Amino acid sequence: MEEPKYRVRALHTDRTVTVYQAYTPAIGLPAAREGRFPAAWKRDRMTWIKPSFLWMMYRSGWGLKEGQETVLAVEITREGFEWALRNACLSHYARGFHPDRDAWQRRLRESPARVQWDPERDPRLTPLPYRSLQLGLAGEASRRYADEWTVSITDVTPLAHRVHALVRAGDVDGARELLPREEPYPEPEGLLDHLRAGQDRPL
Repeated sequence: MEEPKYRVRALHTDRTVTVYQAYTPAIGLPAAREGRFPAAWKRDRMTWIKPSFLWMMYRSGWGLKEGQETVLAVEITREGFEWALRNACLSHYARGFHPDRDAWQRRLRESPARVQWDPERDPRLTPLPYRSLQLGLAGEASRRYADEWTVSITDVTPLAHRVHALVRAGDVDGARELLPREEPYPEPEGLLDHLRAGQDRPL
């Protein structure tokens, strides 16, 4: 069956969902060691979380880009994840979907979260025809993410490097076997209705 263009795929349990971020070792290593973000992690800044491991690999260059050397798998509550989605606004104006640009801008200013859909990636980091969710958290959402929703934090940088090594060696099937099992997220009805439409922009 063809993959829908806009669907959340994630590693999840009946109560949690795993998202990915990449940080400097000064932030990432203490976070993984303590299972929570350290005081140096700025709770008043926007932070972007990504349910797609491969999109995180694309964004961080397999954990090799400066400032993104530590890749974290952050397990958060599904309750928190869904709260953020319900209270999110699209990160861009979509003609015909939002009433007008001013209405979208007001909504964006008021929303503690924002969503953008970027092309999903395959193990070679080639763009695919369907999209991957990126969820930006600010203000209340950022604070709740760090202090209430986070269940566990794991350093998955070694996994990133193993997968990358297999891809570079031409063993794409072997790389796929190591990837987190990301399946369609069982979203409650209507959860993404305000975030899906108006997304048919060129890649």
